[in-house]
Amino acid sequence: MKLSVNGVFYHVDVQGKGEPLLLLHGFTGSSETWKTFYTQWKHYRLINIDIIGHGQTDSPSYVHLYTMESMCEVITCILRQLNVSKAHVLGYSMGGRLALSFATFYPQFVQSLILESASPGLETEIEREHRRQSDEALAQEIELKGIESFVNQWENIPLFASQKKLPANTQQHIRQERLQQTERGLANSLRGMGTGVQKSLWNELQAVDAPVLLLAGDEDQKFCQIAMKMEKLLPKSTKKIISRAGHAIHVEQPQIFGTIVNEFISTT
Repeated sequence: MKLSVNGVFYHVDVQGKGEPLLLLHGFTGSSETWKTFYTQWKHYRLINIDIIGHGQTDSPSYVHLYTMESMCEVITCILRQLNVSKAHVLGYSMGGRLALSFATFYPQFVQSLILESASPGLETEIEREHRRQSDEALAQEIELKGIESFVNQWENIPLFASQKKLPANTQQHIRQERLQQTERGLANSLRGMGTGVQKSLWNELQAVDAPVLLLAGDEDQKFCQIAMKMEKLLPKSTKKIISRAGHAIHVEQPQIFGTIVNEFISTT
């Protein structure tokens, strides 16, 4: 379905009945990311959103619509339109940063939080400024060279090296999802929702009252370290490191991932 918030149309796929589970994909992804789990998570009311600039959601020109603060407000509007007062929230990578931001800005909507390969942002202004510059350079490159050139580069960065071991058809499915994005949508997502412009949430973690599940793949050491550090600060957190997985656990170990999510939600 299409839901309008502040003049922007958001694609939202709603499936099933039961406790609401809000699904937030990563950068270059879409609601397609989670559809393979629909059967495994059939006992929930799945609310699967294409984040602004991605999938079938609009890609407006104005960067201020892409900020974490703006997108978190949009999520509250979508949940209200769906008559949802509280939901479990699952986010991957960029969607994980969005999920954590949502839990800090609107805690009353969050039943529990599942963060896959996610972070609270960069801690220092120097780090954020360096990242803003690199994100802006990448945004300009996407606009100049187009989606296919960007995807050819993006799928070969070290963060996704472990995905080279996936079956060819799985790799092709991921590539197609990325190729369906737009230059404007991805460029503005970097400018509005990139790690460089995101407010650091490290000092907010101790105030997160909802149960939190932190997931990282053992082949993604950077995010294993981030998860370890987050676990010490979040008052109600559990950390799980998934064997034989990198950044995208949900595609590299889907059965394990789906089961862990089910088990966590059933205990919260």
